[in-house]
Amino acid sequence: MDLGISGKKALVCASSKGLGRGCAEALAAEGVNLVMNARGAEALEVAAAEIVEKFGVSVETIACDVTTKEGQDALIATASDVDILVTNAGGPPPGVWSDWDRDDFIKALDANMLTPIALMTALVPQMIDKGWGRVVNITSQSVKAPIPALGLSNAARTGLTGYVAGTARQVAGKGVNINNLMPGIHATDRAVSLDTNLSKQQGISMEEAFEQRTKTIPAGRYGTSAEFGAMCAFMCSDHAGFMVGQNVLLDGGATNATI
Repeated sequence: MDLGISGKKALVCASSKGLGRGCAEALAAEGVNLVMNARGAEALEVAAAEIVEKFGVSVETIACDVTTKEGQDALIATASDVDILVTNAGGPPPGVWSDWDRDDFIKALDANMLTPIALMTALVPQMIDKGWGRVVNITSQSVKAPIPALGLSNAARTGLTGYVAGTARQVAGKGVNINNLMPGIHATDRAVSLDTNLSKQQGISMEEAFEQRTKTIPAGRYGTSAEFGAMCAFMCSDHAGFMVGQNVLLDGGATNATI
């Protein structure tokens, strides 16, 4: 299927590895030029070079922490003309309710709610001016079914979801579609971190932690960044023009819900 976005330009946050990298590669495969961001300059440059060599698109890189004002300003200055925005930031650490204080919640909100909102506020107006735009926010399956150990993420990402629900409907008539993509467990560094936490909590090996979490997924495996990226690319496509303010769950069936 031709997604109709060849020649468009996309900002993909946290895209040197993991789910962000999967999204960047899937968009590049469709002929989309990229602005790639990550905190680590070395890994970012390697990823960008590999994407340029494989797909032949143009790639600009901005090494910065997207959750900071300075990082956001740098991204916005470089990506002021993008057609597509994919927001993404690592989730806050796991724990229990008694572990967290106000500062922990502020950090989580800054990373997983206020940063995507800041980028949308800066970049959506020029999409409206062009009459076409796509925003995909990478959130989490915890928005639909809270994960007890991820209370900070549950709170911040649900707040973003509420914001998008209203905002998406305000801009849809201008040709701009905003939606959220909710990953379950995928084979990324985040999965390793959560496997490690489970291993320490229960005094089991990493292999046992992996097996235990895999058993919670009806598909019987962790997801891949490539299949996640493919879904993101479709949501950014010309074919997704009637998708407004939706939360697309990609979790191998792990969330046990009828709707």
